[in-house]
Amino acid sequence: MKFSWEVKDRPVGTTLPLLELKDLTTVFPLRRGLVQAVDGLSFQLRRGEKLGVAGESGSGKSVSMLSILRLVSHPGKIVKGQVLFQGDNLLDKSPTEMRRIRGKEIAMVFQDPMSTLNPVFRIGDQIRESLRIHDIVADDRKRVWPFNRARREAERQRVVEALKEVGIPIPEEGYKRYPHEFSGGMQQRALIAIALSCKPKVLLADEPTTALDVTIQAQILDLLNKINREHGTSIILVTHNLGVVAEFCDNIAVMYAGQMMEKGPTEEVIDNPLHPYTRGLLACLPRLTEKRKIHPIPGLVPDLIDLPVGCPFYPRCDVAMPECQEGRKISLKEVNGRLVRCLLH
Repeated sequence: MKFSWEVKDRPVGTTLPLLELKDLTTVFPLRRGLVQAVDGLSFQLRRGEKLGVAGESGSGKSVSMLSILRLVSHPGKIVKGQVLFQGDNLLDKSPTEMRRIRGKEIAMVFQDPMSTLNPVFRIGDQIRESLRIHDIVADDRKRVWPFNRARREAERQRVVEALKEVGIPIPEEGYKRYPHEFSGGMQQRALIAIALSCKPKVLLADEPTTALDVTIQAQILDLLNKINREHGTSIILVTHNLGVVAEFCDNIAVMYAGQMMEKGPTEEVIDNPLHPYTRGLLACLPRLTEKRKIHPIPGLVPDLIDLPVGCPFYPRCDVAMPECQEGRKISLKEVNGRLVRCLLH
C-alpha cells in the first residue's frame, strides 16, 4: 500500500516526504575545538517507509535522531539545515510547539531502557504521562472530562491496550510493575509502548535491539514490523548491525564521521555496496552459509575535532587514491538511482 498526502499549492496527486532532512549540521563547541557530529545530513522518509541508519559508534547516528526532535543537549546546537515534517520546518518551531510534536507526531525509542525508564514510577504511570501531556484520551472522546476518576480509568484502559499491543503478558499486571521487575526485553517493549501510546506518524528507534539476545531481538523487530504494517507508521531504525537492517528495512543510509556515505534500497546496498566503507561493514559480518575470515576495518573512527582533509574514510580505505585526500568535501553522487559519496563513482 502506498501512502500519500496533499498540501496546498501543489498539484493533486503529488506527494511529499513525511520527514525530510536538508543539510542538517549539528556541532558541539568544546575547549579542544569544534566537534561536527552531524555534517550536512540529507535524506527523506516517506509514509510507511522503514529506513535503516547504519554505521559504527561515533558516526553521528544518535545525534542526528536527537537533532530531529531538537533534544541535543548543551553545548550541542544545530547550526544549519532544515528538518521538514509534513512540510513544516521543525527548527523554526517554538519550544511549546515542539512539545506538542514530540511523542504525539514523532516519538523516539531510546537505546538503554534502564537509563530511560524512571525506576521510582510504575510502568503504567510512565505511559499515562505521555497521554496526559498530549490530552490524548480527551481528544478521543471529543469532550472535556468533568470527573478525574472517569479520566483516570479511560487512561488506564488505553495504557493496558498499549501494553497488550507490544506483547507484554498479563498487561493489567504489567501496568503495576516497576522497571526493575521487567527483563531487558520487557523493558524495551515498555519503551515502545510509551512511544506508541499517542499513535505517532514517525517512530525513531535508536538501537532498540543492541543489548538484547538474538531471540529477543527477533521479537522486537517483529513487533516493529507489526506496528509499521498495521498503523502505517514510518520508522527510522538506528543500528550498527547491517544484518538487522537487511532483515527489517526498505532502504538504508550508511553514516560515517557525521556524513552519509551511501543510501539506497536495502537489498541493492547489501548485494552490491558502492562505498568502500559499506563493503567494510559487510565484511565484518559472520555468515552461516560460508566459511570465511572476518575482516575488520583497520584503524579507528576519526576524531571529529580533527577530521582528515577530503574523504574522512581515506586513512582506513583500502582503495584510496591521492585525490581522496584533497582539501575539499566530497559530494554525494547519484549512481543507478542510489546515492554515494566516493570519487570511485
